[in-house]
Amino acid sequence: MKRYLPLLTVITLGLSALPVAGEELNGTLKKIADSGQISVGHRDGAVPFSYYDDNQKPIGYAMDICGAVVDAVKTRLNKPDLKVDTMAVTGATRIPLLANGTIDMECGTTTNNAERQKQVTFSTTYFVAAVRIMSKKSAPVADMAELKGKTVVTLSGTTSVKIINEANNAQHLGMRILMAKDLGEGMLTLETGRAAAFIFDDVSLAGARATAKSPDDYQISDQPLSVEPYGIMLRRDDPQFKALVNSAIEGLYKSGAINAIYAKWFTQPIAPMNVNMNFPMSAQLTKAIANPTDDPNPELYR
Repeated sequence: MKRYLPLLTVITLGLSALPVAGEELNGTLKKIADSGQISVGHRDGAVPFSYYDDNQKPIGYAMDICGAVVDAVKTRLNKPDLKVDTMAVTGATRIPLLANGTIDMECGTTTNNAERQKQVTFSTTYFVAAVRIMSKKSAPVADMAELKGKTVVTLSGTTSVKIINEANNAQHLGMRILMAKDLGEGMLTLETGRAAAFIFDDVSLAGARATAKSPDDYQISDQPLSVEPYGIMLRRDDPQFKALVNSAIEGLYKSGAINAIYAKWFTQPIAPMNVNMNFPMSAQLTKAIANPTDDPNPELYR
């Protein structure tokens, strides 16, 4: 686990939704107060949401937003020196580690959907992605039908697995599906020709492409396979902590600070690779910022 210094100081916005001073602490906030530390789960290679810089410090769009949440927790608990630890999680470990209390929130590229809501809950949506297909320009793939009888790769423990399996069965495609543990492994599988396509959230694919050896060798399909709202993953049945988290995020929205955070990670060169994602804010995310929601229904974001 690594020491984490919050990247934001925007903590005073939208405080009307926070637990009021003097309210008895419970759930995650009480756990944090009693232990004197908060543990932030993150991904280690989800550019530009949460990944390591040259000093092995987790940085990214999601980490900046979670930094605002951490600052709000410090203010609520009156603990400016609260210890903040980070722990890298994977698609397979993120829910168990949250449920058993090892981490207090997960900041990355986790889709808020009805199935996961049975185990965990989510903050206000902070990104809206779409599952798409990335392929080599030398062997382009526009839709699932073109993958009949071929091998594809995606990340284990993600919503993309279900989407691929459903298409595979419904369209009788006979695809072979490989599971990668992270974006780097998925990209390598496509790069070396072991898969004809890498199917995953479009923004993550764009990040993998931007950091590839030859970014211009790859293309991402136009037609989305699904809509994926991202949020900070939290434990269920903990309204006090969720209210604080949502207030911190919505404070960024109300102030307009979210626009600078977004531009920093998606339309400007980012460390340590100095590459530009060239991924302008979508109409779907603009809508979610103007009308904050934590609803998992993808139709609300179309």
